[in-house]
Amino acid sequence: MNTTRDVAGGAPRDPAGDTTRDATGSPRLPEGYHLLPEPPSSDEYVRMRREAGLSPRTPEQAVGALENSWTWASVRDGRGDLAGMGRVIGDGTWYFHIADVATDPAHQRRGIGRAVMEHLIDRIDQAAPPQPYITLMADPPGQRLYRSLGFVDSAPTLGMRLPR
Repeated sequence: MNTTRDVAGGAPRDPAGDTTRDATGSPRLPEGYHLLPEPPSSDEYVRMRREAGLSPRTPEQAVGALENSWTWASVRDGRGDLAGMGRVIGDGTWYFHIADVATDPAHQRRGIGRAVMEHLIDRIDQAAPPQPYITLMADPPGQRLYRSLGFVDSAPTLGMRLPR
């Protein structure tokens, strides 16, 4: 049986019983979409962040994100246009932070964000020793999706940032 760890507690889950996955256990996408384990272009990254409502970034900032991430997922539509994206930063052994999960508004509500998240989590599960520490910052629009994938609030730990 092909199983992967559950994000919240490390318990196995059976992807074959998951209606969001195809027969091979890969995240299911609507017809005409495909997921690639690669980053978008710099222009696509900057545009997607802006259009999906994430804080804007410059092309110079995009270069660092594109080159220094641990892994990427890009979803493209039938024309090859970027429909969704996400990445993982971290050390590749125990600490992984999921970032920049975004879906183009014209492609939302089709399971693209879920497919990106499942791909990134699967990639972590394949590479990491047991019990990796997987984090993300959850804006209100994504919280329901992240909770449905097993993410929990990190209380009493509080996510913090240094404004600049």
